[in-house]
Amino acid sequence: MSDAGERFPQLRMGRLYGFSHYLLNALRQAFFRGEVAGLDHVPADGPFLVAANHASHLDPPFIGAVLPRQLAFFARKSLWGPGAGKWWMDGVGAIPVDRDGSDLAAIKRVLGTLEAGGAIALFPEGTRSPDGRMQPAKAGVGMIVCKSRVPVVPCRIFDSHVAFGRGGGLRPGTPVHIVFGAPLQPTDYDRTADGKERYQRASERIMAAISALSPPPVVIV
Repeated sequence: MSDAGERFPQLRMGRLYGFSHYLLNALRQAFFRGEVAGLDHVPADGPFLVAANHASHLDPPFIGAVLPRQLAFFARKSLWGPGAGKWWMDGVGAIPVDRDGSDLAAIKRVLGTLEAGGAIALFPEGTRSPDGRMQPAKAGVGMIVCKSRVPVVPCRIFDSHVAFGRGGGLRPGTPVHIVFGAPLQPTDYDRTADGKERYQRASERIMAAISALSPPPVVIV
């Protein structure tokens, strides 16, 4: 199954997640085809965290669609309504969290997922940027990575705010580019000498690694 698994990473994922992965990537390629670079930086196994900038509702599904491993994402508890939404959220392993992000149960579940060798996608800014420019990092991601001490793969998404930004409509045909950088190790982001600012400084170092990523070269076909 190794050759098939390389060609179809969905075979290594949960059934519903794998189907959603295939469908979302097909939609991304059809309507928002952009370049994807740096997938070789993504660990093939073991726990890790993807930390990305955030400017659109498209960001989480697009990250999940291009990565060859199953990810867990935060989602607002309000999305767990009755019906198909709850079924899908539970089926793909989404983690419910309070709107303000101060949810100890969700944080414990994230740490448990990482301890079990899973992968998580988080956004250090905490909320979507209104104009695509990166916002200051919040301490939440720093707390999680300092406690778990897992590799952090920086990810930068370009132009998702143009494709579907805050207050704007969906604009199919807008290329959305995604770049993954080399993983940061605990010694790269965590400095105990930071004292009370340890988590905030860790988040800022991760955000700086995201900011340092450049757009991929566009391939002209």
